[in-house]
Amino acid sequence: MGLMTFKGGIHPYDGKELSKDKAIRELLPKGELVYPLSQHIGAPANPVVAVGDTVLRGQKIAEANGFVSAPIYSAVSGTVKAIEPRRVAVGDMVNAIVIESDGEMKEVDYVECEDVTTLSKEEIIGKIKEAGIVGMGGAGFPTHVKLSPKEPEKIEYIIANCAECEPYLTSDYRIMMEMPEKLVGGMRVVLQMFPNARGVFGVEDNKPDCIAKLKELVKDEPRMEVAELMTKYPQGGERQLIYAVTKRAINSKMLPADAGCIVDNVETLVEIYNAVVFGRPLINRIFTVTGNAVAEPQNYNVCVGTNYAELLEASGGFKGECKKIISGGPMMGFALFDINIPVTKTSSALLCMTKDEVSEYETTACINCGRCVEACPELLIPSRLADFAERGQSDMYEKWHGLECVECGSCSYVCPAKRPLAQSVKTMKKQVLAAKRKK
Repeated sequence: MGLMTFKGGIHPYDGKELSKDKAIRELLPKGELVYPLSQHIGAPANPVVAVGDTVLRGQKIAEANGFVSAPIYSAVSGTVKAIEPRRVAVGDMVNAIVIESDGEMKEVDYVECEDVTTLSKEEIIGKIKEAGIVGMGGAGFPTHVKLSPKEPEKIEYIIANCAECEPYLTSDYRIMMEMPEKLVGGMRVVLQMFPNARGVFGVEDNKPDCIAKLKELVKDEPRMEVAELMTKYPQGGERQLIYAVTKRAINSKMLPADAGCIVDNVETLVEIYNAVVFGRPLINRIFTVTGNAVAEPQNYNVCVGTNYAELLEASGGFKGECKKIISGGPMMGFALFDINIPVTKTSSALLCMTKDEVSEYETTACINCGRCVEACPELLIPSRLADFAERGQSDMYEKWHGLECVECGSCSYVCPAKRPLAQSVKTMKKQVLAAKRKK
């Protein structure tokens, strides 16, 4: 039997050797921490503290504002310095709570659960919701919503997204190597809520050590298995992962639950374990600082709210000139013009490069080679969609299924004419969706 995969995709240089063998280091913040109130899909959280208040590590500072929302907790003890707009990775100014750390890390008392098997589904969901857990792979969808499908009895697969297909990122890899018991424990908690489901850990075959560790841990777990995936980008995309594991296809009008699946990121499952077993809210995350412009690439356990600049400083700063800085990976990350931004629940990496190859490319005319069609995991025709986008033909864009784009960037990567296909297609997608919301 061959390795599980999907149609399309690409094989970019992965750059993981820079940081994959660097064990996770705990990094304590130095100055102020910034907590944007929008760190998740849905309504922004509402502050429950005021300027001048003293807070403890693990104390709630903002509450969920509706069902599709998530509370936010302070990762340090200190004083609320301000509640004001601050810049985030995507460039927006977002209302945020600013806390000045006192350096003492005085913490609230957490209520541990001695026997998770005695908890009802409602109690588990309540603990996950109260902990403020969201999808930590980048999407930021509140996890308690994802784990509350309309027909839970129809869920057949709980898929752990262990692919980490984005180049350079190694935080999930280090979690699988250093705390696989918590990952499996998180899966066990989720399976307790879905008695008809199997747990599947989808791992790319370029991580044989992770595959071996997880197989050893689940060998006596009758409802868990490890799926070896072909190493290919975007193997970790939700639709691509579901297809690779189950051969079930979903589109933009469907949820994974419609295919009997729930997909959670590695770190999300670890945080589920921490919340349900130890009663701890989401206040830390694993973060990679890497790239050929970084003196000492590292993987850190950092407090949410920590400034990116502190992480770069802890990694020895730049070695030589840095021409490109990205929050996240090179395929789906966000280019930065300032690193004075905070780590959020969905932050994964700071990537610093000595060369900005994309800006050096000269765009030429499409030669109709079809490479973008071969690479597209959604089987679209990106070159044609980009033409519609450039001409503002939203009706044709929709007719040719532009809304099915998963924004992976594979088309731009393979284009010999160096056309910014993904950017054009994504921009038109946002405009079409905005127009639909207005209607």
